[in-house]
Amino acid sequence: MNAVAIPTGETGGGTHRFPADKPLRLDSGALLSPLEIGYKTYGALNADKSNAVLVCHALTGDQHAASVHPITGKPGWWDRVIGPGLPLDPGRYFIISTNVVGGCMGSTGPGSIDPATGKPYALSFPMITIADMVRAQAMLVEALGIEALFAVVGGSMGGMQVLQWAADYPDRLYSAICIAAAARHSAQNIAFHEVGRQAIMADPDWRGGAYEEQGVRPEKGLAVARMAAHITYLSETALQRKFGRELQRDGLSWGFDADFQVESYLRHQGASFVDRFDANSYLYITRALDYFDLAGSHGGVLAQAFRRARAVRFCVLSFSSDWLYSTAESRDIVRALNAAGCRASFAEIETDKGHDAFFLDEPALDSALRGFLESNAEKRGLA
Repeated sequence: MNAVAIPTGETGGGTHRFPADKPLRLDSGALLSPLEIGYKTYGALNADKSNAVLVCHALTGDQHAASVHPITGKPGWWDRVIGPGLPLDPGRYFIISTNVVGGCMGSTGPGSIDPATGKPYALSFPMITIADMVRAQAMLVEALGIEALFAVVGGSMGGMQVLQWAADYPDRLYSAICIAAAARHSAQNIAFHEVGRQAIMADPDWRGGAYEEQGVRPEKGLAVARMAAHITYLSETALQRKFGRELQRDGLSWGFDADFQVESYLRHQGASFVDRFDANSYLYITRALDYFDLAGSHGGVLAQAFRRARAVRFCVLSFSSDWLYSTAESRDIVRALNAAGCRASFAEIETDKGHDAFFLDEPALDSALRGFLESNAEKRGLA
């Protein structure tokens, strides 16, 4: 395998292309080659390569966790957690953030060129799973010359990747932090995703998935999909506090303009999303989430998924107002970890900010992350 140069400064990364004899073997049975992984790194790897932390992103995230996004110009999605003096300090840890397979920011996905046709894969791209995403991450970590990660951490879909890492590669993990996630996708979540997918596919510019080849984009459908999903990221209390029934302007339009501030907010979320995300990637990644059922491949018993992970130190965190991935689902994970004989700490963080709280200013989350990481860093001998 061609080796990846290890950065020595504060930031690094790029796109790693694996050789043709190193394809990604997918759960569907397909082989994906060539495989490219877009990634960013922060900090430097120490001499014994024991300080590496993998950060896994949520559904619409990417590798720009703590650096300016090249398309939007906005700060990284977790720059309030990654940085000097923050829980994930690049002065202490070598932090790796990857774009998942199926994504649209440098990793191989439906918008990539199919070497067999010379055209974008579009819907000929094979179906992917959370386990496939993790398998690709493990290949990159190996290419970086890292035998074991100090920690893998993520929220939402990122938390699912954390659980998959613990199930599939427990011997390559020292600790794992799962935030606002679940061990399988619920019927309600599958339903919300189906609404979004149907919105995209109903857009005339989707063109059966071949929109890129035809020079158009299903922007309206993708925007509606984002709007519907964004509602699930917030709590009713947060929506009421931020918007209530406040009007966008004086008086009603007596029509279908955005009369209410919450309508204008959702429209803005949809419009800004289409500038940075690919519609087919949205279809594939939401499907991967729907397929996620960690217990399913272990006889329906979640504890069996963690039977080899007894040496891994776990931290599971939930938010009291999160109805997308509820505290009850986090407790199910903790019970399964305990049943498997794993060491697991758990905290429900009281907040009215809903599922998206792990992106927002939440001091209790920062404290929990810092405490868990520092405690284990001391045990690991990290200065």
